Amino acid sequence: MAARRGARSRLRIATFNVNGLTSRLDAVLAWLGDTQPDIVCLQELKTPHDKFPEKALAQAGYASVWAGQKSWNGVAILSRIGEPVVTRSRLPGDPADEQARYIEAAVGGLVIASIYLPNGNPQPGPKFDYKLAWFARLRRHAAGLLKTGAPVALAGDYNVVPTAQDIYETTSYDDDALLQPESRKAYAALLKQGWTDAIRHLHPDETIYTFWDYMRKRWPRNAGLRIDHLLLSPSIASRLKAAGVDRDVRGKPHASDHAPAWIELSGPKR
Repeated sequence: MAARRGARSRLRIATFNVNGLTSRLDAVLAWLGDTQPDIVCLQELKTPHDKFPEKALAQAGYASVWAGQKSWNGVAILSRIGEPVVTRSRLPGDPADEQARYIEAAVGGLVIASIYLPNGNPQPGPKFDYKLAWFARLRRHAAGLLKTGAPVALAGDYNVVPTAQDIYETTSYDDDALLQPESRKAYAALLKQGWTDAIRHLHPDETIYTFWDYMRKRWPRNAGLRIDHLLLSPSIASRLKAAGVDRDVRGKPHASDHAPAWIELSGPKR
């Protein structure tokens, strides 16, 4: 699971729930400098739209598009291989939904989406209902993307633990929305459309986590969950060469409770 870049001809795409971009900007910039991903999807910015640190990221070599929201949510796409061109700034299907959880852009010859799926807790209840409804909207939109035949990556914090393999041995999450049968069924239905879960595809038997809660010493105990996923359309899945998690980022001071996940694709950068 090394964080170092592979061959320079490869394209690296990363996703990172930063859990507050303003307060963790220095850490994010340090990670960008160390690993130099070509395209980055960020979630949980917790930053008003007009306060997004566009200039600081530009100084680090990244052009940005984003959908911010005060105190909550927020998603962004960064690129150091050209300006991202926004194709959607909200997930379609509910005009009344104003939560900043989805942004989609064309960049590097690909369509990239940064996704922050609703947590859904407590469940049952309206928050869980919203999660499942949002998931249904995502599936409908994802099916449309597949029909275009375009190379697409849906990257982000899905707030779903797909299987028992993706969580440490515990019963403490049994009632959590991330593990409910409805949540797992929704994620499985998305994959059945033809998407490839990149990390699990390349590492079918490994214990891999992307999230460690701050509570109960879960990071020191490696009591983690895999909830950050990169899903690839068939035309891009054939280019998948490497995938992993920059696990060490979670152990740094004032870290997010997530670690960045990434993939590398073959082919020249555009």
